[in-house]
Amino acid sequence: MVDPGANADAHLPRYLQLLWDREPSGRRGPKPGRTIQEIGKAGVVVADRDGLEGVSMKSVAAELGMTPMSLYRYVDSKEQLLEVMLDVAYGPPDRSLVASGSWRERLTRWAWALADALVRHPWIPVVPLTTPPLGPNMLGWTDAGAAAFDGVPLTNQQKMSSLLVVDGYVRSHVRMSLTLGLVDPEAPPPDPYVTLLPMLLDAKHFPALVAAAPAIVDDNEGEDFFRDEMRFGLDVILDGIETLTGT
Repeated sequence: MVDPGANADAHLPRYLQLLWDREPSGRRGPKPGRTIQEIGKAGVVVADRDGLEGVSMKSVAAELGMTPMSLYRYVDSKEQLLEVMLDVAYGPPDRSLVASGSWRERLTRWAWALADALVRHPWIPVVPLTTPPLGPNMLGWTDAGAAAFDGVPLTNQQKMSSLLVVDGYVRSHVRMSLTLGLVDPEAPPPDPYVTLLPMLLDAKHFPALVAAAPAIVDDNEGEDFFRDEMRFGLDVILDGIETLTGT
């Protein structure tokens, strides 16, 4: 009897077959000497050390002691390599994050765990994605985030759209904070911004910014700009979702 699932797996891209451990039986050719996870881990090491610009088929192959051409037995392109790296860098989600508490508490824990993952690997927010990631860990994170909405009076589309808003906010905030060097609470604030902003503004041309300038400066001199602003923005989004639920 023919297994229809096996035929479907045969049409998956090679890297997805390997990530999901669904390589069709009877595949011809030599058995791979590395696992797809080892390929991904090597890419993560390169990216953590040299930044995303340091990642190439050549650099990842060198990290593994392989030739660049040998990587094409696992991935067809750098884009597929990046997707494998993302799946490895995230790792499996911690399901306990969404196992108890109110939906706001569950989603808040999920969002902070996501932020922590991005901070650990600062190259993640700048990975150019051409398609939504399809690795098991990445989809597991999405599933865990969707599970945070269990019991919430929203349609499935509203739940997924709300999760997309939270995900997008976290990524944007982490990327901006990393770029401006505001993630480390022990690091000094970006001095040119704090000192030069009052010198550049005048009440005639920038009345709203002049009024807000003292608060902006105080914000940047706070103990933990990254976490304080993350908390504020996340609360604003969750307040909006709560209004959508009508509860």
